[in-house]
Amino acid sequence: MIKKFKIDHIDKIEGHAGFVGHIIDGQMDKAQYEVKMGIRLFERMVIGRPYMDIPVITARVCGLCPVVHNLTSIKALEKAMNIKPSEQTEDLRKVMMFGQVIQSHGIHVYFLCLADFFKIRHDVELIKKFPEYTRKALRVRHYGNELIRIIGGRTIHPLSSVVGGFLKLPDRFELEKLLIEQKEVLKIVNDLGLLFSKLNYPQFERESEYISLRNNKEYAIYDGEVVSNKGLRVVPNNYEKHIREIHRPFELIKRVTHEDREIFLGALARVNNNKNKLSPLAKKLIRDSKIKFPNYNSFYNVFAQVVEIVHCIEDSGRYLRKILNKKYSTALKKYKVRAGKGGAMIEAPRGALYHYYELDDKGVVKHSNIITPTAQFISNIEQDIKLFYPNIHQASQAEKTRKIRMLIRAYDPCMTCSVH
Repeated sequence: MIKKFKIDHIDKIEGHAGFVGHIIDGQMDKAQYEVKMGIRLFERMVIGRPYMDIPVITARVCGLCPVVHNLTSIKALEKAMNIKPSEQTEDLRKVMMFGQVIQSHGIHVYFLCLADFFKIRHDVELIKKFPEYTRKALRVRHYGNELIRIIGGRTIHPLSSVVGGFLKLPDRFELEKLLIEQKEVLKIVNDLGLLFSKLNYPQFERESEYISLRNNKEYAIYDGEVVSNKGLRVVPNNYEKHIREIHRPFELIKRVTHEDREIFLGALARVNNNKNKLSPLAKKLIRDSKIKFPNYNSFYNVFAQVVEIVHCIEDSGRYLRKILNKKYSTALKKYKVRAGKGGAMIEAPRGALYHYYELDDKGVVKHSNIITPTAQFISNIEQDIKLFYPNIHQASQAEKTRKIRMLIRAYDPCMTCSVH
């Protein structure tokens, strides 16, 4: 006899989703992650628009991670028109991405996930239990927002970053203040790292295919080739040729598989694939935690996000010093508008984000494709839940619901991006 297990609403994620599972003899035979969002049609929205409009439009795909949509679209357009940005431009973009990861992870790990580990239902209770940690989490997130604001022009939906560079370069005095602030924030985030390293993560293991960027020079967030632990290795421009986008009837997302396998993206995938490229303090946090990587427990995506916060804060100091040690060059590189095709990827907080555009000789978009992290890993969530369910089958309905919500939240899904 089939019993239905249903969760109408997954709270504390970006957007709206639910879950339905079919249970037979204590096993979950079918797992269905339900996306409860309306379609938004950004890929169609940009058709017929001039290229300079695209980064402004696509930043609106998400209010939590507008920077990465803005910058990934810029990179894809530059690829299409064969534009090579300056080293200064790329360094400033990398610092913006550090800010994006810090502020997004900061919200997720502390204000959305931490309460799960203490069976706290409401954030007000969490704040009362950990007032000092709450202040520290807000301080860390503020630093990430400031990295974005000072370089991008504002915290949400950046104004300054465009194809070829920046409309306006950041004030050097403000960058110097950020460098001073970085030292203080780095001490604070180490305390948060210690807290998350000691949490009681549920026992679970399922090895997935972990896809991320990889760069031989540094921990890959802004640039690199696409790799996985199952042998994938391609340049971002060819990503679409190596994965399969699946549009099921009545679903508003395009799922993604690689060689018919579900895939995992995000912080855990990046740390699994690139642990040796982390900053010194991020490596120290892993060593002190005694948590082993590669790690096949999806709940540890939360801890991997904390590791990345430490890395991004520490590496932001390195890049700020590099930028400040040189005189500014021209903010915007001259280029020629031309017809072309280009795809690009940047690591969004939730995983590798892909943008692709085809332009005519006037720079007008003829075709586009956007592949978001959440759309890529939703199928992997379902497979995780199916394997995890027997561990909690004997628990109460409330406890089973809590644990499945906890597993889903660990992925940090963004439903708004998924229905782009």
